[in-house]
Amino acid sequence: MVNMIVLATHNAGKVKELQKVLKNFPVEIKSLSDFGPIPEVIEDGETFDDNAYKKASFTAKVLGIPAISDDSGLVVEALDGNPGVRSARYAGENATDKDNIDKLLAEMKGKENRAAAFECVLSIAVPSGPALTYEGRCEGVITEEPQGEEGFGYDPVFYYPPFSKTFAEISVDEKNKVSHRGKALQGLAEEFDKVLKWINARIDEAKPPKPDHEQYEHNDWSE
Repeated sequence: MVNMIVLATHNAGKVKELQKVLKNFPVEIKSLSDFGPIPEVIEDGETFDDNAYKKASFTAKVLGIPAISDDSGLVVEALDGNPGVRSARYAGENATDKDNIDKLLAEMKGKENRAAAFECVLSIAVPSGPALTYEGRCEGVITEEPQGEEGFGYDPVFYYPPFSKTFAEISVDEKNKVSHRGKALQGLAEEFDKVLKWINARIDEAKPPKPDHEQYEHNDWSE
C-alpha cells in the first residue's frame, strides 16, 4: 500500500498547501527537496494537461513512487487563449510578473472583450505511467490597469466579479476558496480515498508475477 507521494516541486508553500488538504489521509507528502537532485523537466507541452502529466510521470519514474504535479496559467479570450501555457514566461524566459502584466495590458489595449480565466490541471502519476487528472477554472475579467498589492503573477489585473475585486485585493484564504488551483485541490481531496485505491491497484498491476514453482515439484535435486 502506498504511504508516500511526492509533489513535483521545490516550492515549500505548495507542499504545505497539499499537506493541509490531504491531512486526513494516511499518506506522507514529500517534495523534490526531500530527494537528491534529479533532471529538470522541460515544460514544452501544448496544454496544461501535457505539462502536468509530463512532470508527474517523469518524477514518478525517476523516484519510483507516485507523484503529483500541476500546471496552470491565464487564458484570455481576446488573445486566442494566450498567455496559456506560456503564462510565466509570456514576456520572455526571465520575465518578471510586471513584465508579463505590461505585455498583457499592451496586447489588450482597446479590446472590448476582456473575459479571461485562470486554469489549473493536477496530474497524479504512478511509476508505470498511468495518471489521473483534476482540473480547476476561475473566470474573471482583465482590468485596464493593475489593482492591489497582494498575490503574484497576473493577480493585480484579474478582476473577480463575485468579490468585486482583483485577486491582488483579497486575502490568500479568500483566494484559495475560489481559485483555479483551490478548486482542483478540492476536487482531489474529495475523491482522494478513491485515488489511493487507484494508485495501489496500478502499483500491484506493475509488480512482476510471482514465480511458478509447480514445474519443479517432481525434480530430484539430490543429484
